[in-house]
Amino acid sequence: MQFRRVTVAALAVAAGLTLAACGGDHSSMGTGDSSALSIPDDADFNAADVEFTQGMIPHHEQAIEMADMALDPTVGASVEVVALAEAIQGGQDPEIQLMQGWLDAWDQPAMEDMEGHDMSSMDGMMSAEDMDELGTLQGAEFDAAWLAMMIEHHEGAVKMAETVKADGKNADVATLADQVIAAQTAEIATMKGLLAN
Repeated sequence: MQFRRVTVAALAVAAGLTLAACGGDHSSMGTGDSSALSIPDDADFNAADVEFTQGMIPHHEQAIEMADMALDPTVGASVEVVALAEAIQGGQDPEIQLMQGWLDAWDQPAMEDMEGHDMSSMDGMMSAEDMDELGTLQGAEFDAAWLAMMIEHHEGAVKMAETVKADGKNADVATLADQVIAAQTAEIATMKGLLAN
């Protein structure tokens, strides 16, 4: 079975990250084009920080949906997959709240509120058909597909984090990106090991 590359985000970010206090007035974006942002030079964030945050929120939400599937007892996922799903479920909700707080502080919309932006076209987002197909699987077949897809999620998260570290400006976003890279790289190794066995 073939799934498109899925880019879903990070685990285990410290809850103590602080919200950025931003200076100056800036306009909200009405389309999916981050280059349209009008951000004052003295603001402590830039378009790359906003794009990363707006994109990572729906990626987290999709990861939680996948975790919920693995935690359904009728699926018969392995103990190892269930443990990974529990970690994702427990870690992603606080991160979503954190990033939503950043967008609020920056006076920027969530991607779902941006008129004309198609989230399904974002790099790595899973289609409804992909999710439906995963939902038909059980036991070892489910485990193999879920692990392969979550590896893709993590690889995408690392790529997103590396991009914002190179292009972003906000210190809290950079801290989150560092933790994404560390956590996801370790979990990729774990999941590849499970697939190899």
